[in-house]
This record gives sequence, structure tokens and C-alpha cells, in this order.
Amino acid sequence: MITLKNVTLRRGAKVLLERSSVTLNPGEKVGLVGRNGAGKSSLFGLFNGSLHEDGGDYSIPGHWRMAQVAQDMPETTQSATDFVIEGDSVLLAAQQEVAAAEASDDGMRMAHAYMELHDAGAHDAEARAQALVLGLGFKVSELSQPVNSFSGGWRMRLQLARALMCPSDLLLLDEPTNHLDLDALVWLEAWLKRYTGTLIVISHDREFLDAITNVTLHIDNARLVRYGGNYSTFEDMRAEQMLLQQAAVAKQADKIAHLKKFIDRFKAKASKAKQAQSRVKALERMEKIAPVLADAEFNFEFQEPANLPNPMLAMVDVAAGYPPAADAPAGAPPTVIVRNINRSVHAGQRIGILGANGQGKSTLVKTIARTLAPVSGEITEGKGLNIGYFAQQELDVLRPEDTPMEHMIRLAKDTIAAGKSGWVAGREQDLRGFLGTFNFSGDMVKQPVGTMSGGEKARLVLCMIVWQRPNLLLLDEPTNHLDLSTREALSVALNEFEGTVMLVSHDRALLRAVCDEFWLVTRGGIEPFDGDLDDYQRFLLNEAKRARDAA
Repeated sequence: MITLKNVTLRRGAKVLLERSSVTLNPGEKVGLVGRNGAGKSSLFGLFNGSLHEDGGDYSIPGHWRMAQVAQDMPETTQSATDFVIEGDSVLLAAQQEVAAAEASDDGMRMAHAYMELHDAGAHDAEARAQALVLGLGFKVSELSQPVNSFSGGWRMRLQLARALMCPSDLLLLDEPTNHLDLDALVWLEAWLKRYTGTLIVISHDREFLDAITNVTLHIDNARLVRYGGNYSTFEDMRAEQMLLQQAAVAKQADKIAHLKKFIDRFKAKASKAKQAQSRVKALERMEKIAPVLADAEFNFEFQEPANLPNPMLAMVDVAAGYPPAADAPAGAPPTVIVRNINRSVHAGQRIGILGANGQGKSTLVKTIARTLAPVSGEITEGKGLNIGYFAQQELDVLRPEDTPMEHMIRLAKDTIAAGKSGWVAGREQDLRGFLGTFNFSGDMVKQPVGTMSGGEKARLVLCMIVWQRPNLLLLDEPTNHLDLSTREALSVALNEFEGTVMLVSHDRALLRAVCDEFWLVTRGGIEPFDGDLDDYQRFLLNEAKRARDAA
């Protein structure tokens, strides 16, 4: 077992843990949670031996084998399959022993070495590695491609596969879902449920934690507190504890009342559709943990739209895709990803856009957002349509050398020039105050964006979207860099937003809480999905099985 007894842990002058004690038993699956900066990654450093306690006693069984995802971006011409196979340290050691035994010409040593090689699973190593790679969303045709041919996000998936390939008694996973689509996420959950060792995971995905963990370890005020149960159980228990603290409840009363008022209003008008009922349950959960939400260090709201065109937009015989590449021969046709789109978007709709990896979700959103022109067909926009677009690559669009204040000043000038009906704050002090509502206070407004964390950049993008006062929100994976409390703040803000929301996300808790209808992008087209997210997970697993059977 892993034991911490009166452990103190510091990073520089900051005390992250002070005289904390906890025991983790073999085979437990532990979710490690806490606010950003609380010390989660530093505690991982203690577990993996890269950091040492500053006081107290820490122990871990000496014979335990440990696996974790390497954080460096791999640079190699190895094939994806071979790169993952190398993650099996036991197999690698056995192969090296065979080579040494053969070189020694010692028959007995060679016999033992070959037996160890067999026991290490050399006969099925390639099949095991390829099952991991395919499970994480790669195509069969990509198994032999060099690692260097993949983008950064896909290379990090290979690092994850490599960690899963390694036989281990302790598996440490720090934000393993960041680069995954929902289909790969569902597969990873199923794999981790079968994992027999001790798992410790840091994640900001509530449903992922709920699915795989049975213990929650909370870092709070430099203390480690162990809760039996998954993340939702932890939230319930923490909410009950907070309700007992009457001073805190009095402070939060207005925020709790506001949240409950909205939930009551939505429940009164919710349809009997399966998706809407799923959303009611998600909101009832928010009501139950209202003290926890109200205690969050960050919250915000979208302003009431200046107008609500209805319909917002209409798509007639639209094909979405990409123009020919610059180096394509003259007359080359465009690449069509999704075709025959005939759908309208109305005021107040809450649409979740579902689809397996590569089916065209982002292409559809980019086309609606005007980033891509339709390949064919027509999109008619309602008068006064004002789109707030959060792209998957939105953080890359921020200028790293500019400050949050410079971003806001430029946005204000662009808004005035375009004649949009957003907030037009003429004074720098107004912009400073607005940035402050998104936790950009003091010197942070003059800090270069390039030096900020992914979560801080995501908050700045949200701040810029809110400032524009949109009536249609197009959000493509908005939670990738957000911690749990900021995800909750986004969920509450989206629920209170009076405009229309179209959302692509692998965060099922957000989809459940926000969306009451779903569009499924599949096999080159779009169709309504009549089930809820549990039905969709079953659909994804069936599609994956169908693809494997066809391969």
C-alpha cells in the first residue's frame, strides 16, 4: 500500500501539503482532485519519485512497477505500433536478456531467457499494442505510419498507449482525456475498469472520474482528505459538510437561490424527450451540490442578447468541407466531409453535436461560424445574428506576445468598426473591470498571454466571447483546458444564457447539463439522435465493434 504519514511537501516557499496523512490500498482507483495550484501534480511527483517529502514519512512497496504517460512530444521515425510496443518494459528487458544470452553462448541462460521472453508476452505484443492504438482512435492504415507523421495531440495519444502497454502495479494518469474524443474516451474507461493495479488519476472530467474511481483524494488547504467513492459521492459528502457550516451557507444563499430559481424554471417547461429529461436530472444534481458550486473561486454569466432572430440560420442542401490544397493541380475538387445538410437552428435551442472522431463535427461548426465557406448549398442567417465562436484551436489564435488588456482593446476597436451590437467600453478602466470578472486582476492584465496556463488562456477566450454579447454560441471542445470548478461555472452560465447554444464536447457532464437535443454527424451526413448520452455511448461501442469486425 501507499502510505503518507504527517507528510509536508513544499514547492519553493509555498506549502502544498502540511502534516497530511493518508493510506491508499492495492487495487484502488483513486481520483486526485483540488483547485488549480493546490499541488496535484506535485503529489504525483512524490508518487513517482521525482520529488521528496520535506517532512513526515512516505512509503510505497519497493517491488511495485509504475507506469505513467511521458509528457514530452515523441520525435521518432518508428512506426506507431513499434513505438507502443517499446512501452512494455518487461518485454524490452526480456529481449535484451535474450540478446545477452545468445552472445554468451550459455545454453542454460538462453533457455531461461527464451522462457522469460515467452512469459513477457512476446508472441502477442504486436496485437496488444495495435489494440491499444486502435482503441485510442487511430485507423488501421495508420498502424505502420511513423510517429513523426502525426500531429501533437495524436502523438500524446501514442504516449498514453505506451503507458497502458507497460505492465504496472501503479498507474499514474495526469489529464489522460485532454486529447481524446468521446469515442476514445469511452474505450479508455472500459480499459481502465479492467485494470487490476492501483490507479491514481488527475482529471477535470466528472463523468470519467465517476466511471472509473472508487476513492477520491481531495487536496484542500494543504491537507489531504480521503473520501470513499467516486467524484459525485465526494461532491455529495462535501456539500453536506458545507451545509453544516452555517456561515458559509449564509454567504452563498443568494447564489444558491439564483441557481435553484433557474432549475425550477427549466423543469417547468422541459419536454418529455429523453434528452430533456436527462438534462433535468443533471440540473437536479447541480441543485443538490449548489453549496459546492457557490463556493467556486470563479463564476461568470453571458449577457442577455441584444436580439434573438428566429430562425437563427437555415441550411439548405449544404455540403461542408475544405477547398483544394494550394499545391493541388488546377481543377482539383474540394474535399467534402458532410453533405446534404438541411437543418434550421432556432432561438433558444440547446444542441449537442455528436459523432465519432473524424466524422466532421468541427467542419460543420467551422462552416456555421463562417470560418469555412460551404462547398455547396446555402446558409441563410437571421437578421442580427451575432456568433460567439470557441474553436478547438482558439487558444492558438491568441497573440502570445500581447496582454489580456491588448486583446480586449483590439476587440473593442474591431467591434466598433464592424458596427456590432456588443458592449463598447470606451475607457481602459471599463475593460480592466471586465477582465477582473474573469479573474484577470492586478498585473495579470499586463502579462503576456504566452506565459499563461492553458486554463488562463481559455478563460480569456471566454471573456472575449462574453464581451461580444452573442446570440448564438458555437463551442467546439471549450473545456479542454478548464479545471472542474471552471467547467461548472461554464455549465451554469450556459444554462442561464438566453440565446442558442451549439456544443461539441467530450465532457459528458457538460453535454447532459446543457443540451436537450442532439445532432449526430455520421457517415457523411447529419441526422437527429433521439437517445440520450447513455444510448450514444452504446452506439459508439457498437460502431467500434462493427469497424473491428470489418477490418
